[in-house]
Amino acid sequence: MTKEIKIISWNVNGIRAALKKGFEEKLLKMDPDIICIQETKAMSDQVDFPLTLSHYHKYWHSAKRKGYSGTLILTKEKPVKVVKGMPEAKFNDEGRMTEIHFKDFILLGIYFPNGKRDDIRLNYKMDYYNTHLKYVENLRKTENKNVVICGDYNTAHQEIDLARPKDNEKVSGFLPIERTWMDDYEGLGYVDTFRHFYPEKAEEYTWWSMRTRARDRNVGWRIDYFYVTKELLPHLKEAFILQKVQGSDHCPLGIVIEI
Repeated sequence: MTKEIKIISWNVNGIRAALKKGFEEKLLKMDPDIICIQETKAMSDQVDFPLTLSHYHKYWHSAKRKGYSGTLILTKEKPVKVVKGMPEAKFNDEGRMTEIHFKDFILLGIYFPNGKRDDIRLNYKMDYYNTHLKYVENLRKTENKNVVICGDYNTAHQEIDLARPKDNEKVSGFLPIERTWMDDYEGLGYVDTFRHFYPEKAEEYTWWSMRTRARDRNVGWRIDYFYVTKELLPHLKEAFILQKVQGSDHCPLGIVIEI
């Protein structure tokens, strides 16, 4: 017997702020089986979720630095295994990855580093990218070939993925080195689920600068993704971006898989 599973990803830019902006109502309306949250900016003991969300199991990976970074997964079905972070300790202080395992697939919710601050952070971002790829390749070989990876990648892959590509060719988030890594990623069998269904659909973004009120003009970037391994592709039924859902400088996005 098969069942459909709806998975949402959302960089909420602070879970406590999001709860004050109606996160509870939005989550109940979307009604995902699983939601992967990035940039929680909180420790688990700092957040009281409303009772209406008590049917979700909650798995946190918070940054050591308070009010910074962090990931969280809420899931209706209890996973068989939970992993927080990668084996390399230098990548785990910022709480950037929460991973859950089910019988049929593995799900990674990730908040990839931003490289805009300086060259040191750009190098950290690229190092994280490369280490992530080795890690997930090992998962495919040793654990399960059906892997879902979602979250804020902090890179727009192609020109169609941001409103002003020419203006941002020298800005981290659209640098050749970052885009080439995404080319290589897809070349190894990781499928951009939105582009799988909508290869030429433009003006579909997931992040807008709050400083310039860019969302009002839809001057955005598609930097949040759902990737699945090619082995899982036959089970992929739908991919979508919920641009109208407010509450953060990012919007939610999601997929539906049938297992």
